Amino acid sequence: MTSEKKSALVTGGTRGIGLAAALALLGRGYRVFAAYSSDESSAKAAREQGIETVRADVSDEEAVRALFARTGPTEVVVNNAGISLFKQIQDTSAEEWDRIFAVNVRGAFLCAREAAKGMISEKRGLIVNISSVWGEVGGSCESAYSAAKAALLGFTKALSKELGWSGIRVNSVSPGVIDTRMNSRFSSSEREALLEEIPLGRFGTGEDVARAVLFLLDNEYVTGADIPVNGGFSVV
Repeated sequence: MTSEKKSALVTGGTRGIGLAAALALLGRGYRVFAAYSSDESSAKAAREQGIETVRADVSDEEAVRALFARTGPTEVVVNNAGISLFKQIQDTSAEEWDRIFAVNVRGAFLCAREAAKGMISEKRGLIVNISSVWGEVGGSCESAYSAAKAALLGFTKALSKELGWSGIRVNSVSPGVIDTRMNSRFSSSEREALLEEIPLGRFGTGEDVARAVLFLLDNEYVTGADIPVNGGFSVV
């Protein structure tokens, strides 16, 4: 890239998995930008740790264009921004379904598209899409979320074939039950039931997922792959 210091963008990068990934990249010497939607307190805390924050709705095309105008060319993009929905299918509205796909899938598409424009000219780059174990095996009462995360897996494989010829690698990471704010809705009994299904006997951390992102950063012969980070939750 044209700047002396390599830059990286992490969407949803001011808390949870996104923050862990942003800090991991910061530790590798990257200039790290974190896109966030509304949580100003988390954004302030991220800035205090050396991360540059940009408020942007990744489902909005013009907002994403403005985001990349701010960051400039990026060598690494981690599409982590996502929202969840825990509802039975008969109670899920079309608007809720569309919003899940707008953020989780459209957002990844828009960011990957803008990133690719700069990466193609440089003949290098890494895009990591954060999927989910539910995208692999499906989650009861989370059909919209599971479908959106499964879409990211297909998007990753297709884009890796398309962009590989330009030296750009596209991979995904599929976290299992990670101890983040998104999973704080589980009751103690639900947490115990989930733990019984995880062979390693613990919930994951944002740092566990961040280490998978760093693996993909380091191994330049991996593309089109999905790394499950779930403690064995998806083993059948």
